[in-house]
Amino acid sequence: MEQITLRAIEPEDLDLLYRIENDVELWNVGNSNVPYSRYLLHEYVANAKNDIYTDRQVRMMVENEAGEVVGVADLVNFDPANCRAEVGLIVLNKYRHQGYGTAILARLNDYALHVLHLHQLYAYIDLENKVSLRLFEKAGYKFGSKITDWLFDGAKYRDSVLLQYVF
Repeated sequence: MEQITLRAIEPEDLDLLYRIENDVELWNVGNSNVPYSRYLLHEYVANAKNDIYTDRQVRMMVENEAGEVVGVADLVNFDPANCRAEVGLIVLNKYRHQGYGTAILARLNDYALHVLHLHQLYAYIDLENKVSLRLFEKAGYKFGSKITDWLFDGAKYRDSVLLQYVF
């Protein structure tokens, strides 16, 4: 498994975040389907407390051993009453299929359990996204339930699956 580090977002990451958030191809795998302005992202980076209890989310940059940013990892929709959060991750194209996704999920699991003391992580994944489904299942996430017509790609509705990792 690749060695990675999760770190806070720095102002220097703004250009990369801007490209990621405005990549139309990624809109269909997440919950966002609108472009973000550079100003809005700058405000997020400047004002996020990077405290999951305050922001109800935490977004981290993922670096490999060489210090290169290989992706972004998110814990969002944090629910402190039920000790759970939703997982999101993006591995940049040139680093895909090299084990980084598996490493990110393992590191997020460790962080969620040992630092945040969560009971559960979960993800909604498009049933047609076989690569992501395999990644999460390989990381120990279990099939929760199928959700019909959960995602809309602008042309059609697609089914999603809820995957859960319970500590």
